[in-house]
Amino acid sequence: MGWERAPLLKGKTILVTGSASGIGQETARVCTAMGARVLGVDVTKKFDHVEEFYRADLSDGATIDALIDVLPDGIDGMANIAGLPPTAPAAKVLAVNLFGLKHLTLGLMPKLNDGASIVNLASLAGFGWPDAIPAIRASEDVHVDDAARFADDHRITSEGGRSYFFSKEALIAWTMQNRWTWRDRDIRMNCVSPGPVDTPILGDFIETLGARAEEDMRTMDRPGTPADLAPIVAFLLSDMTRWIRGTNIPADGGMSSNILCDMHGLSS
Repeated sequence: MGWERAPLLKGKTILVTGSASGIGQETARVCTAMGARVLGVDVTKKFDHVEEFYRADLSDGATIDALIDVLPDGIDGMANIAGLPPTAPAAKVLAVNLFGLKHLTLGLMPKLNDGASIVNLASLAGFGWPDAIPAIRASEDVHVDDAARFADDHRITSEGGRSYFFSKEALIAWTMQNRWTWRDRDIRMNCVSPGPVDTPILGDFIETLGARAEEDMRTMDRPGTPADLAPIVAFLLSDMTRWIRGTNIPADGGMSSNILCDMHGLSS
């Protein structure tokens, strides 16, 4: 594709978590093609499309602290893509998808350049975040190592994918809350919410959500692919989006619009 040769990220250092597979790997590839120096982070060792690779378990606070220590200064962008599917234990899902992501992002703030861009991979699963405000508020200051306690206290289990849904609801809310947090340094944060994507964990979603997932798949023309998502992340990492702040971009083949039209009687 011609756009891949556009040097939108030339000279930038971009950190991509979850770089070993799926959307993370494709994002690393696209960012590299656009001229970035990519630092990859994953629990699985894989060096494709990254200049430097760091192996780390983002569910563990001490490991995240060690990662923060060894990562270089001068990071221009973070793509927080690492995540676990709803079939994983609830505490682990919350730790990686929410609390670990926040711990890493806040810990790296001194190593980000002014003007840096942070992009969080949320999900269509987070669409109902306004209905989860009390739990989202309670989660705001939870340490990654306290994920299991939080899950128990708020009865957030893996049943029906609730742990996954909540992790994405809270992530969308956190992104919006931080629209202006680092405005004095011109650091911005946004998120992208995919619908069902054809990655190695698509089967986990279908297994967990059952009939609901099957209905979603019938509504869509097709599942997304990593190639559908990575360019959006790369665009948000580029200097073309300096005034987009605290925004959640749905990238779901029209699924969120379909839900809204159904909710408000606008379906054709």
